[in-house]
Amino acid sequence: MSVDREIINQAIPIEKIRYDDRGLVPAIVQDYLDGTILMMAWMNRESLQKTLETKETWFWSRSRAELWHKGATSGHIQKVRSLRYDCDSDALLISVEQIGDVACHTGERSCFHRVDGQVVPPPADTLSQLFAVICDRRDYPTEDSYTCKLLNSGDNKILKKLGEETAEVVMACKDDDSSAIASEVADLLYHTLVALAHHKVELKDVYRKLQERRR
Repeated sequence: MSVDREIINQAIPIEKIRYDDRGLVPAIVQDYLDGTILMMAWMNRESLQKTLETKETWFWSRSRAELWHKGATSGHIQKVRSLRYDCDSDALLISVEQIGDVACHTGERSCFHRVDGQVVPPPADTLSQLFAVICDRRDYPTEDSYTCKLLNSGDNKILKKLGEETAEVVMACKDDDSSAIASEVADLLYHTLVALAHHKVELKDVYRKLQERRR
């Protein structure tokens, strides 16, 4: 059983959750793979109970004054992987598998997709952000980019660099140099991401494989 599944299977002490004077508690929804904040909505005691029972997110609509099942109309449901409450018991954090990779009613992946009026990708973990840059270089190449030159060189060059960086990680570990190990692993991860982008393999597919191996 995975750690996340253990967490959701444990009984959340609903009676200990501190609801506001409207009987509501804010719930932050986060992608369980790369940590992207997908949305914020409100829960009451009943919607939290239904979320725990169905392992899919349910919220309370303040405008319609009714429960709503996320994705019931669009099909973009959220399968709950873990649910936590904060140190003051007045906010919830829900890690989910977002079906369709769309959480916002506008069609964007995340409701938090605007900066200064412009649509931008929501922040995720460091590897995901780096992978997004590498994919952008692949799709929109520039002449002065090392990444573009590496991608244009094809498999032989990319695989050669992977081999070189792997050897350098081994040597850094052999020397027990923590700073060098961190630096060489960073180089290896970068070149691995380039290989993924070149073969059009999504980083989230790698994350899914790692999640499967947690079980």
